[in-house]
Amino acid sequence: MFLNRLENVYKIMEQEGLSQTIVSDKNALFYLYGKWFNVGERMIALLLRIDETPILVLNDLFSFEDKDTKIVYFNDKESGPDKLLPYIIHHKALGIDKFFPSRFLISLMNLHAASAFKTCMAIDYARFVKDMDEQKLMIESSHINDLCMEDFKCALRIGMSEKEMQEECYKIYKKHGIDRVSFTPIVAFKATAADPHHEPDDKTILEAGDMVLFDVGGVYKDYCSDMTRVFFTAEPTAFQREIYNLVRRANEEAIKHIKPGVALKDIDKIARDIIDSAGYGEYFNHRLGHFIGIEDHDFGDVSLSSDIIAKPGMIFSIEPGIYIKDKIGVRIEDLVMVTKTGVKVLNEYPKDIQVLDLK
Repeated sequence: MFLNRLENVYKIMEQEGLSQTIVSDKNALFYLYGKWFNVGERMIALLLRIDETPILVLNDLFSFEDKDTKIVYFNDKESGPDKLLPYIIHHKALGIDKFFPSRFLISLMNLHAASAFKTCMAIDYARFVKDMDEQKLMIESSHINDLCMEDFKCALRIGMSEKEMQEECYKIYKKHGIDRVSFTPIVAFKATAADPHHEPDDKTILEAGDMVLFDVGGVYKDYCSDMTRVFFTAEPTAFQREIYNLVRRANEEAIKHIKPGVALKDIDKIARDIIDSAGYGEYFNHRLGHFIGIEDHDFGDVSLSSDIIAKPGMIFSIEPGIYIKDKIGVRIEDLVMVTKTGVKVLNEYPKDIQVLDLK
């Protein structure tokens, strides 16, 4: 177990007024143990009690050893909640993470396992701030994504379909030692990029003059990358250039203002105001960014409704976009890390307009 990470979780539990909580989210368990637990539909519950040995209740089909954890096994003839019950302090409130299945929670409630059951986000708040090991992995993950983006660009050819290019993305990631993607690669030709979550198809064929959008990410040593770039296959029209440069300015101005102590909702507003003042506000229809790490979308976002204050070690995306149906879609996305004095952009792939001479 990463004891420094556990201590951070304990501190946040105390701030939430909780002395005990259950963690069942497989991503949170990986964060604490550096090991993936794939237990299917069976219960897994890590009971954290401040200043006491963590207790992991686990089906005996999945053996595990950790010197800092007490392991309690149950089998398929036994009830997981029943096994967990003796270790819960019944006269105190019990925190529950966001993924603990309701069927197990209801069983604990019926057993009167605690005086109250409360949502506990301590593990998620702890994961907001990446430690030095995580930061190094995120920097390398984004570096590899930069290299892959260049290869994606070079793999484009007139006459190929979006689906064919998507398959090339998987091959290119594998060439760079990446066996798992952060999410299904988004490849959009023409105006299909006006759908922020477009699913590549076999029918949309790349033709000379098309714009191409890549929204892609790979997983390096269990940490995700994510980046979006747009390429041109002919000299952009005045309208295309206007939209592209506007989105780029929103991206870069927002990044300039990131530093410790700044409210993330204010960062969203900076980018949104730039696009809105140019008359395209209605076409920027999503939040500015999301947190990222073990998951492509870690808990937390950069939006007008966010109450998060930037702290050193936080890593999130900055991805403004303009989407005009049947006309154009442009998004430019970078991952950024808050530093002690400002911000570090993890993606180094250029954002200049690139016109490709494709065959």
